[in-house]
Amino acid sequence: MSAPSAPSAAPAPQEPQGRPTVSEREARQVAEAAREQGWRKPSFAKEMFLGRFRLDLIHPHPVPAPEDVARGEEFLAKLRAFCETKIDGALIEREARIPDEVIKGLKELGALGMKIDTGYGGLGLTQVYYNKALALVGSASPAVGALLSAHQSIGVPQPLKIFGTREQKDTFLPRLARTDISAFLLTEPDVGSDPARLATTAVPDGDTYVLDGVKLWTTNGVVADLLVVMARVPRTPGSRGGISAFVVEADSPGITVENRNAFMGLRGLENGVTRFHQVRVPAANRIGPEGAGLRIALTTLNTGRLSLPAMCAGAGKWCLKIAREWSAAREQWGRPVARHEAVGAKISFIAATTFALEAVVDLSSQMADEDRNDIRIEAALAKLFGSEMGCLMADELVQIRGGRGFETADSLAARGERAVPAEQMLRDLRINRIFEGSTEIMHLLIAREAVDAHLAVAGDIIDPDTSLSDKAKAGVRAGGFYARWLPKLVVGPGRLPTSYAQFHPSGHRDLSPHLRYVERTSRKLARSTFYAMSRWQGRMETKQGFLGRIVDIGAELFAMSAACVRAELLRANGDHGREAYQLADVFCRQSRIRVEELFTRLWSNTDDLDRKVVDGVLAGAYRWLEEGVVDPSGEGPWIADASPGPSERADVHRSVP
Repeated sequence: MSAPSAPSAAPAPQEPQGRPTVSEREARQVAEAAREQGWRKPSFAKEMFLGRFRLDLIHPHPVPAPEDVARGEEFLAKLRAFCETKIDGALIEREARIPDEVIKGLKELGALGMKIDTGYGGLGLTQVYYNKALALVGSASPAVGALLSAHQSIGVPQPLKIFGTREQKDTFLPRLARTDISAFLLTEPDVGSDPARLATTAVPDGDTYVLDGVKLWTTNGVVADLLVVMARVPRTPGSRGGISAFVVEADSPGITVENRNAFMGLRGLENGVTRFHQVRVPAANRIGPEGAGLRIALTTLNTGRLSLPAMCAGAGKWCLKIAREWSAAREQWGRPVARHEAVGAKISFIAATTFALEAVVDLSSQMADEDRNDIRIEAALAKLFGSEMGCLMADELVQIRGGRGFETADSLAARGERAVPAEQMLRDLRINRIFEGSTEIMHLLIAREAVDAHLAVAGDIIDPDTSLSDKAKAGVRAGGFYARWLPKLVVGPGRLPTSYAQFHPSGHRDLSPHLRYVERTSRKLARSTFYAMSRWQGRMETKQGFLGRIVDIGAELFAMSAACVRAELLRANGDHGREAYQLADVFCRQSRIRVEELFTRLWSNTDDLDRKVVDGVLAGAYRWLEEGVVDPSGEGPWIADASPGPSERADVHRSVP
């Protein structure tokens, strides 16, 4: 018998035409340069990752000003009436399109300008009420919620608000507040979270730039009037160049929306592929200096990311409502299914998690409004926690509903039952784990911010390109920092049984043990991070499994803190305080179980074995395991060619008057 032949190696991936070739180190340097480098304001989450539980930064819970509440509640009342009478979510799902009259109605309502100052014709809502509005409209139709969020959270208004000139604001914000829809264009067919390989170019030509390239997954791009486009300006002797941001008129000559994309969920999403061919953009439309595009994008997302967990919190509220009503009506073995422990545990999870997620979103949003704290980590944790938990809650609802959860709303209605779109909710929420930074990218982004203090004092020690003399200097700095920091991780208020006694008011559940747990665990988290850095040093950035678990622990601790602080706020205001304390208590107990499991998996896991299996998969060692099936995929390249040039396809862009 002949020896088995060695498995053939998988063919090397082909580099798409026109794509810049960069090394892993260069890509990391581009991402690092785009970070906001300093910490000019305190950060609750940053301190927590360093083992310092700064409850004073979030308690007492910040509250909005009375005039902000009045303005926000007035708009929410109008928006609710509009959602109940004008938005037909089932119709949008069936036709995979938001009707023009709905978009027109939102414009007339002022919904396009929720976050735009009143001086420019907007409503001037706070982040808190903007998020409440998104949760409300997203419950009527997630596609409509996505349209409004993409327009204001990451579209043209937000970067202009932060970085725009007075002339740019005067020119564009009045349009964006009332009539014009905007879109954000960064992603390309072969560029996602690695912008160093961005291929779209903006070449200076007199007082204009000439744009060429292709952008993928342009949410709102099919109906947008104004675009914020990220493009690479070439470096010249008189220009720094780099990735830059531009406001572009969507009807400019040379712009073609080549395809309206379709997805497993959010079927009404106006998302497309946009090609730029020799598109002239006035230099006056560049936002910020050349090379500042990625920093503008990341800064915009600091608060922009809060829109997704806001809509996930709204989804949790709906899941709780349906679970309550259905599980009380449906009987099995002589009693409502809610009374069976297996189902009841799911309902408890949905209720407690919804409470905690709303607490995280409201706390982060109010901190954003007050602008006293740096919330870049808090917003990222909210997005991470909200998108993951939103999917879990929807999945549990489908399970509670059983076969009816898998059945479409139209099918349920056709046979005479209530049209509950549980399966649609699960499909619609799934994208949130990918939108605006996938869970995996969020893990890395948050981990980078969480270890910033360590890299500031010890980064040169583990940098292979640092000279020996600089390493020695870094060693001195690090020695002083850790001599002061490490002893503080040994003991703290979390070991005193009387700490946080204000969270045990008479007649209520005792939340103080949970806050003591958070304090102790934040120190344990910091010790674990330090130990890992000492153990792996420069290889730390490759330990993505470890970093992801560190971040997930931090997300749970932040959610526990927010839930307790919110419960105390509601109790102090006489607003369902007893029930809030109960929900916070249950959530913290559930969260603590997850945290302990994550700590175990920090050091007991299959990460090294997984890497070996991956090596085998890529080498073709397990191709025999793929036998016995057929592949229903169609023909075509894995990544479409995005070479610059004129479009050969019809323009599917449509304007909504």
